[in-house]
Amino acid sequence: MTIHKSIAIVGAGIAGLSCATRLDDAGHSVHVFEKSRGCGGRMSNRRGEQGQWDHGAQYFTARTPLFRAEVSRWQQAGAAAVWKPEIRIFGTHPPAQHNSVIERFVGTPKMTAPARLLAKNLHVQHQTTIKALQRQQQGWQLHSAEHGLLDEIFDAVVIAVPAPQATPLLQPFSAHFSILPTAVTMVGCWAMMLEFSHPTEIPFDAAFVNDGSLRWIARDSSKPGRGVTETWLLHASGEWSEAHIEDSPEAVAATLLPAFYKLGGAEPQSWSAHRWRYAHTEKPLTAGYLWQEALALGLCGDWLNGDKVEGAWWSGQKLADAILQVTGT
Repeated sequence: MTIHKSIAIVGAGIAGLSCATRLDDAGHSVHVFEKSRGCGGRMSNRRGEQGQWDHGAQYFTARTPLFRAEVSRWQQAGAAAVWKPEIRIFGTHPPAQHNSVIERFVGTPKMTAPARLLAKNLHVQHQTTIKALQRQQQGWQLHSAEHGLLDEIFDAVVIAVPAPQATPLLQPFSAHFSILPTAVTMVGCWAMMLEFSHPTEIPFDAAFVNDGSLRWIARDSSKPGRGVTETWLLHASGEWSEAHIEDSPEAVAATLLPAFYKLGGAEPQSWSAHRWRYAHTEKPLTAGYLWQEALALGLCGDWLNGDKVEGAWWSGQKLADAILQVTGT
């Protein structure tokens, strides 16, 4: 027998939206809560006076047939495109050209586009930070920092946030659930966004950096649909970022800009910095998702399934499948 449920999903990143769209398509009443002003999580974008930057996820790949089909749907909707950068590898002697045949995709006209597409027909409540869950006889209620105890009662709850943010939500209800997120270590990342008044003569579009404070640099303006103003994005290494996580943007720039110049970079017209507190999972789990039927409480995210955009999407799909088996849809 088909039983349609009201389901709350905490987090509007790719995992949460993937789960939400599958449940919504099956006829369930889905309500997504997101603390930020937009959807996408680390598939994020920042705009400047003239240019823009994907200051979180830089690109994504599609290695499985079902996710490749999903990406094709995004492409057909104009929300994604192939990016073919000329890539270098620094930290080898001499520096090498990256000859990988991997297809790299980006959101278009910015990295948030796939998330916006997924959220298009969903009920998403932005700027609502869920701080606690409350289990009632009739179902679940949620507490938000901005609005207090919310009126709605839900049959099930899905938590789709980084592991350190999931733990306090889960702790009162399941020892297994609350312990699991502590088994992974998520590290931060400092990102720098550079804007140039004129095109640079840097002879490549992106580079992996295998030593020093930087790990990745990219000419973001080389991505499809980004406009004409030249912009570059610098990502610091996880190790360096963790060691300097409380530094000021100026202190971060004092290290990362000279490192960029050593790789052939030019001095920007302007720059800004952003700290991602939970950027990468050092050793992501392979569980895929968690679902506790007795509590009607689920957990999904890239940290449970490989630490990539594709892993996040699959995590949401797998959790949705588990819920649909229970409801008969």
